[in-house]
Amino acid sequence: MKTAVFKDDLFLEHDPGNSHVESPLRLRMIHNRLNEEGKDFYYPKAEPAGEELLALNHSHSHIRRIKATAGKSYSILDPDTCTSRKSYEAACLAAGSVVQGVRMLVNGEINNGFALVRPPGHHAEAEAAMGFCLFNNIAIGAHYALRHLGVEKVLIVDWDLHHGNGTQHSFYDTDQVLYFSTHQYPCFPGSGAVAELGNGKGEGYTLNVPLPGGQGNEEFASIFNELLIPVARSYAPDLVLVSAGFDTYHADPLGSMRVSESGFAYMTRALMDLADQVCGGRLLLALEGGYDIQGISTSVMAVLKELSGNGFLSDSELNRYRNSNVSPSILAKVQKVAENYWKL
Repeated sequence: MKTAVFKDDLFLEHDPGNSHVESPLRLRMIHNRLNEEGKDFYYPKAEPAGEELLALNHSHSHIRRIKATAGKSYSILDPDTCTSRKSYEAACLAAGSVVQGVRMLVNGEINNGFALVRPPGHHAEAEAAMGFCLFNNIAIGAHYALRHLGVEKVLIVDWDLHHGNGTQHSFYDTDQVLYFSTHQYPCFPGSGAVAELGNGKGEGYTLNVPLPGGQGNEEFASIFNELLIPVARSYAPDLVLVSAGFDTYHADPLGSMRVSESGFAYMTRALMDLADQVCGGRLLLALEGGYDIQGISTSVMAVLKELSGNGFLSDSELNRYRNSNVSPSILAKVQKVAENYWKL
């Protein structure tokens, strides 16, 4: 397997403040692990996204607002979202890394990949930064694939603790993107109810699984096995993108989920199997949240081991998750809604 890892020290230069939970230390810990264990991965260099690429998902006025923070020691964009001198540069490179990963996947240069980027992206709206996010990296990558690479259908899976409001809104009216989110609800940003299904041509192409908290590996395995994978097989995307947040980790300070490294590994394995079946293995993850410093580093490494074919999961773990019957109560409700649009 040729697994691309997009990493750059510039992402460590985005510093929203000493007390901010989205600190550079999150990524520095992952870099340390990669320095010790990541010699077999492929590390391409990406170019920062220019305004033309950013404008695939964002208004020019929004891009100008973020660009105006460049070189300033501290700017506040909303109560949760702050920037430092190089945040704009880092945000452009984050979006550019996802675009580069998509391009390399579609061109057959890599088997799969993980864009280890900061700042995160899935809360960023077309006109606004929010929730620690400046530009919507995953949405920009999806738009690029659809407009420039001949891709016709994209699946975006968002397993972050928080609902990806920005990504949902970016594709709410289209059938070219199927957006699937698991998230704690109610929780920031307050969106992601079951009834949010898309609009017009996009109706049925947004599926949300709002969870009350306390769900762990087997519940997430059931959601993937019983809902996501059957729907995705029916949709048959040309490309699978993942907003990979690790704030569902059992020790994360912002949530109350109970996912461990094995749970993230299984979700990755399930998506790898899906991608192999429907789109030649085209699978790219982009880092979103995850605020337990130890947990995010060990979980990312578990995901990377799966992506590279080295298998983090034991056979017994894999068998248990593939046959999980521990379903959260909301799953039956979402399945009933999804059956109006998809064969399960």
